[in-house]
Formats: sequence, structure tokens, C-alpha cells
Amino acid sequence: MRQKKSTEVTVGLFVILGLLALFFLAMKVSNLTSFNDEPGYRVTAEFENVGGLKARSPVTLAGVRIGRVESITLDSDTYSASVVLNLYASFSTLPTDTAASIYTAGLLGEQYIGLEAGAEEEFLKDGDVIELTQPALVLEQVIGQFLFSKAGGNE
Repeated sequence: MRQKKSTEVTVGLFVILGLLALFFLAMKVSNLTSFNDEPGYRVTAEFENVGGLKARSPVTLAGVRIGRVESITLDSDTYSASVVLNLYASFSTLPTDTAASIYTAGLLGEQYIGLEAGAEEEFLKDGDVIELTQPALVLEQVIGQFLFSKAGGNE
């Protein structure tokens, strides 16, 4: 009887640990929580089109995550998307002429912002604006333009 009870307790603990591991993986994959976000500084970038970019999407430089998208709002004056980036404090030496582009991870993956460092000697600081931006490439628009150009070329 005691062995049966200890087996049941062991199986129960194993199931609980498995469920906790699944919960942890689900949170990491969905970007709902990150256990290593460090405080940093905020910069803003304006894009004509953000596509499927979302808050908490990664911000990378040379493939290394250096921050996250904090918020996305519509600028009522310019009718462009204003994206606030929270960059980690350890990456405080980005030149002021840094460029920002929206990329897609894989063919249909999530979108993220990729930064390309410039050559200026001054660095971005809290509240600065990234002037050089490239909007998201929307797959539907690219396919539509391709089909339209093929249809127009046959006449």
C-alpha cells in the first residue's frame, strides 16, 4: 500500500513539473513574458506600414536581440505608425543615424524590427527619434504587384 501511494505521489509531481514546463514554454514562445528583460531607454521610429508588427516583438541588431517593441500608435498628424522601442541599456552606443526596418522571421513568421548602425559619433538617447525607416513588406501587396505587372506585360 505504501509503495502504491509513493508511486502516485511521484507520478503526480512529474505531471505537475511537466505542466509547469509547458506553461513556461508557452509564455516564452508567445512573448507574453520575458524573464530577462532589463530596463533601458526608449526611442521612437515612424513607419508608413508596420504590417503584423506587435508590441513585445523583438528589436535586433546584427541578429542579436537588443530590445523590444513597447507600443505602436497612429500619429494623427502624419498618418503613420509611431513605434516606441525599448532598447536595453547595455546597447547605449547606437549612432544617431541608425536605420530601422521591419522584417519577417521566415516566410510566414512573426515580424520584428532590425536595426542597422550608422556612422555618426553621437549616440541615441532616451526620447530620440530614428529618422531612417523602411516599412514592412506586405506579402499580399508584393504578390498583387507581381500579378499586375505580368497581366500588363502580356498585352
